[in-house]
Amino acid sequence: MTNDRIVKTVLLRAVPARVWAAIADSRQFGEWFGVRFEGPFIEGQLVKGRMVPTAVDASVAEKQKPYEGMACDVMVERVEPQRLLAFRWHPGESPDTSDAAPTTLVEFEIEAAEGGTMLTITESGFDQIPLAQRAKAFADNEGGWEIQCMLVAR
Repeated sequence: MTNDRIVKTVLLRAVPARVWAAIADSRQFGEWFGVRFEGPFIEGQLVKGRMVPTAVDASVAEKQKPYEGMACDVMVERVEPQRLLAFRWHPGESPDTSDAAPTTLVEFEIEAAEGGTMLTITESGFDQIPLAQRAKAFADNEGGWEIQCMLVAR
C-alpha cells in the first residue's frame, strides 16, 4: 500500500447487473453512499451533489450527519457499462474546490464472480493533494471506503 492509492475489494452477494445499477445510477449511488446528486452520471459531465445521511444503515447515517449539506460534486471521467465507473472529486473536507484544485480519481470496477460480483474501488492521486490535507484525506477515505463496501448493493 502507498499513500497515493486506496484499493478496496469486496465480494457482493448480488448479480453484476444489480451492483452496476447501484454504482452507475446516481440516485441509487446516493442512497447507499449518502449524497443527493442533481443529475445522472454521464461521461464528461460534472454532477453536483450534497451530502445526506445514507438511507441503508442507521448507524452510518448518524455518523454522516455532521457532513450533511456539504458539497460532493463529481466529474464523471469514464463509464463502461456493466464494468467501470470512474469520476474525479475533491477528497475530504478540502477548503479549495475550484477547478484548479487537485482531485483524486475514484474507480468502481465490477466483475462477475462465483457467488456474486467482485467490486474493486480504487481512489488514487493523493500525492497531488496539498501536504497539509493529504494525510487526513487519505485516512478519512481509507476508512470511508471500508464502510461504503458494506453498504453498496444492500
